[in-house]
Amino acid sequence: MLSFQHHRGESVFFPDPRTAIYFVWIFESIFLSLPCPMLTVYVLHCCSESMRKNKLLFVVIGLWAVFLILVIGGSLLGGYAYITPDMQYYRKATYPILVMPLMIIMLLNLEGLIVRRRKLSHKVFMALLIAMIPLTAAFFIQMFTDVFAFLDISIVISTLVMYSFVLSDQIEQHLRYQQEIANQRANIMVLQMRPHFIYNTMMSIYCLCNQDSQRARQVIMDFTTYLRRNFTAIVSMEPIPFKAELEHTKAYLAVEQAQYEESMFVDYDTPHTYFRLPPLTLQPIVENAVKHGRDPYVGSFHISIRTRKTEVGSEIVVTDDGRGYVPDDSEPHIALKNIQERLEFMCGGKMTIAPGESCGTIVTIIIPGNSTECNEQTGGN
Repeated sequence: MLSFQHHRGESVFFPDPRTAIYFVWIFESIFLSLPCPMLTVYVLHCCSESMRKNKLLFVVIGLWAVFLILVIGGSLLGGYAYITPDMQYYRKATYPILVMPLMIIMLLNLEGLIVRRRKLSHKVFMALLIAMIPLTAAFFIQMFTDVFAFLDISIVISTLVMYSFVLSDQIEQHLRYQQEIANQRANIMVLQMRPHFIYNTMMSIYCLCNQDSQRARQVIMDFTTYLRRNFTAIVSMEPIPFKAELEHTKAYLAVEQAQYEESMFVDYDTPHTYFRLPPLTLQPIVENAVKHGRDPYVGSFHISIRTRKTEVGSEIVVTDDGRGYVPDDSEPHIALKNIQERLEFMCGGKMTIAPGESCGTIVTIIIPGNSTECNEQTGGN
């Protein structure tokens, strides 16, 4: 494939342009075939199957090796196509033999995907199916007529689908990881219930048994409800109805009031309850207010819990007249940060903490209505 010319008595060799075209065609053919074995590997990876002893992978690699041999050998020998001196490309009758290995690989990939569909999520299965079908159709048509443009488009579609899937999967994994961290912090917070709170509660019940048995039974019931809600929250990975969280909070406050009956007062103004929120949201905020806001050396302690429906969703406001909020890195504020993270990851909510007008602290929680309305009821006050 070399041309010979004379120039001023010297012989000069110039490569025939057809040689470059053959090499470009070989490179393009190999490039267009790469997604075939790559899809096989990715399907097996998603199904967590071993690559070392997998029959499907061995067959696909063997077929791809046959394709490479046909491409290189056929191009050098001109077995499947040829280029005329005037640079026209023509296929031979044997050309379908060249595409046949790739067609078989894609059919095996489709069959392997369908057989393994139960091992894959619906999202993964559909993404792989969308990536395979255009490519399979392009190779089938290429066996009978040249559709290199369609092959290029199919490669782009498959690549974009797989890239979008991998990117979305990475984002979902990151969000799940962040949510797991927040949930683990919440679980630790539940398991590390204050020993002195439990001890004081048991002592209060012990004293009430002789003084007011009816009140003692009620405190036992409140304390049981508090414990039950605490441990139920450990296994809850989804937002729960506000009524359940409010019941948990009331049970906790009832137990605290049994210990500080004459110095602790609670006001409830919760007409709006038809929404959801992450478990262990309201109760830890109230507990934090009681634990760090109440001053045993200063008169009474008031705490208020209010809810209302707003234009953006649901609002919870917890106020107290205690010692006030001072931002730092102490344990209570780490707990509040954990609540804020879970609100953001689980329902897109947010929490703000501000000092009261004269004293105390105001905690405001905003929960978007479009993601937290109860399934059972969508109305509200």
